[in-house]
Formats: sequence, structure tokens, C-alpha cells
Amino acid sequence: MYRKNDFIYDASVQLETIIGFPIIIESSRKEYDAILTINNYQFVVVSKTEVRTANKGLVYAQLKEIEQKTKKPLVVIAKFIASDIAKEFKEKGINYIDVAGNGFIKQGNILIFVSGQKAQIAQKTNQARAFQEAGIKLIFNFLSDSKNLMLSYRELAEKTGIAIGSVSNIIRELEDIHFILKTERKRVLKNKPELLNRWVIAYNDILRPKLFKRKMRFADKNRYVKWRDVLQVNDKGAFLWSGEPAGAIYTNYLKPAAFTIYTDKNWQECAKLFNMVPDENGDIEIMAIFWNIEHYNNNKQTVPPVITYTDLINTGLDRNIETARLILENELPNIK
Repeated sequence: MYRKNDFIYDASVQLETIIGFPIIIESSRKEYDAILTINNYQFVVVSKTEVRTANKGLVYAQLKEIEQKTKKPLVVIAKFIASDIAKEFKEKGINYIDVAGNGFIKQGNILIFVSGQKAQIAQKTNQARAFQEAGIKLIFNFLSDSKNLMLSYRELAEKTGIAIGSVSNIIRELEDIHFILKTERKRVLKNKPELLNRWVIAYNDILRPKLFKRKMRFADKNRYVKWRDVLQVNDKGAFLWSGEPAGAIYTNYLKPAAFTIYTDKNWQECAKLFNMVPDENGDIEIMAIFWNIEHYNNNKQTVPPVITYTDLINTGLDRNIETARLILENELPNIK
């Protein structure tokens, strides 16, 4: 009945066995993955194969969207939930169950908390070549500008720095998994929202950790107030806002509390130019640019919208998720 999420039953039965109290699963309602009932309290089930750092922002965004549509409490049921995410869920009051029977449910006079049950670690879902490093870079170009789909393999290789053979293999794989439709005259992106979600997870899991340079903070606190003036540097390199500052620039909706800068220089150069000091707990993140900035230049001093969207979603913060939604609607309408 559930196709890929039969584990909803496995998780609920395992928790039921541990707590010794009946849990009812109703699967007939098409608008939800399922309805879970405990002691006459009903919960809308949000099923996920796994929840880990790479996709937690997308999970938070989905929970927020479903919460706005229903008046019922929610429960995340997954095959695997990373321990740090489970702790975060509990702290945020988010109900969850995994197939090992670990769970947290708090509603009315119900309080259930089970931990320490050994969970089988789920294999990562983005193992296809298209969602490895080269594929991530190529898909970025397609998501940023669909016109890139019409470029030849050689042109795409030159634009992305990926070998022609790899470009060919990745595009063929994207066709096979139904993200690109090839006709006699052109290539077209299909299932774009799903492709964006797969890309966000792969980017956070595989490429982004390799781009990280250093955590920093401004030595002069006034720089936080006048952050819009910080990157006014000419002929010193590329320095572009992402995350909250870029979200503020794109939407005028957000007041940044954390800062992300992508650059083609090292962190020492950033420290020198912008009066920053290294700090492992700092609120400034220095990242390496991985795309050809000549092809994505703008006057806003921001990274392309796809990167801004991803970095905002990745935080899992409500205000950043809402800003990411505005960017998706206004700056990336071809993906909606």
C-alpha cells in the first residue's frame, strides 16, 4: 500500500512494542502519508526515508508547509534519523519516530520519549553519478539558467570545468532518471522541484563541506550594522554574499544574524580586507566559489539565487525558510 514508505508500519509497531500502548495507523487519507492515533490524539504523518544534516532544512520546510494546511499535530516517521537531528527535533518540540523505536511524542497528556534503540544507518540516497561532485556542478548550471541545456557538451565542459565524457554521462543519466527530456530539437528539464530538492541534499552532503574555508567574525562590531558596505572591494577578487545577507538583498525581508561569503580568495585575504578574525564560533562563514563567476555576474554582490536558496534552507530556521520560499517564487520561477 505504501510503496516506498511501508516503514511507517514498522516504526509504529516497534514503538508500540516498547511503550506497551496501542498505536493506530490509518492510510486511507490521500492528502497525508498517514494518520497516526495514540490515546485518541491524531497526528499527521510526514514520512522520510532518512533525516540527516544534508536534508533537515528541506524537512523543516515541508513541516512548515503542512502545518499551515492542517490543524492537526505532526509526527515525522523515518527509517533513520541522525542522533543530532533527533536531539534537535526534541528541543524544538517536533514529534518523531524511527524504525528502531526511538521517538519523541508530546501532545496533551501524552509524553513519550524513547532513545538508545539501535538504528540501522540508512544508505545515502544521492549515490547516482548525477549527484556526485561533477553532476552537482553541472545541474547547478541547469537550475540557474535553463538555456544552458541547449549548449553542446563541449560548451558545457568549458563552462563548468567538467570533462566532456562526464558531461555526456551525467546528462544521459539525468535522462534515464527522468529529469531531462531530450527531443529532436532541444533538451528540457523535467520534475524540477524534485530535482532541486535532490540537488540541495547532494550539495549539502557532498560539495559544500569541501568549499568551507573558515569561521570568522568582524573585529569591529559596527561592521555588523553596516554589513551592506562590507564587500565594496574593487580589483581584489570575488566576494559575494549568500545565506541571510543575500536573502536580505533579494527580498528585503530579512535582517541578517549570520553571514556567508563565497570568494575565490583565501580566508586570510578576507581577514585582511574586511577586518575579520578567525573564530570557530563566529557568525561569518567563508566559502569557496565553485562556479564560473564570469557567467553569473550580477550587480547585487550575491551568489546566484540557487545557492542563496540552498544556504537559507539548510539552516532550518523558520525566517530563513520563508525567505528561501520568496526567492524560489521571485528569482527562480522556472523551477516552481
